[in-house]
Amino acid sequence: MQLAGANGAGKTSLLRIIAGFSMPDEGDILYLNQSIKKYYEEYARDLLFIGHKTGVNVQLSALENVKHWLAINGYTNEGDLYPLLSKLGLVGLEDVPVRTLSAGQQRRVALARLWLSEAKLWILDEPFTALDKSGVAFLQQRFVEHLKIGGAILLTTHQDLTAHFSNLQTLTLEYRH
Repeated sequence: MQLAGANGAGKTSLLRIIAGFSMPDEGDILYLNQSIKKYYEEYARDLLFIGHKTGVNVQLSALENVKHWLAINGYTNEGDLYPLLSKLGLVGLEDVPVRTLSAGQQRRVALARLWLSEAKLWILDEPFTALDKSGVAFLQQRFVEHLKIGGAILLTTHQDLTAHFSNLQTLTLEYRH
């Protein structure tokens, strides 16, 4: 599902409510027919949220960021991460501080989580920000793979989706003064 709408329409706020980071003024968010308030720990295990900001530590390298993310999420078998970093166009840059990378490269470090997570629900706020056309196409291919295995994606983007998503639903929010 894609949330669409002008800047300021509330897309990010709605994503944060659905992720459980903010509380709605009224109503409830349900996951598997259960309130996320009551079952947040279970919900959080099935959730991967990547916000508009990259959420990476710019003092660490790409490789250190990925290893840190794996460790804090309880993944004990990190395996060989170089093939993933290569796919993301980060080989040769894996050991330099992220602060020295371009905005698009920093976004790729953040998006590496999409290849490492076992989460079923991805909530992505402007995931294409700072990516070039090949990066956008590559990321959309990852979306297709995730959906094929039964995953779900809720995202915002001001860019057109160029891949075909047969079950894509779009909810357009209106900006109100």
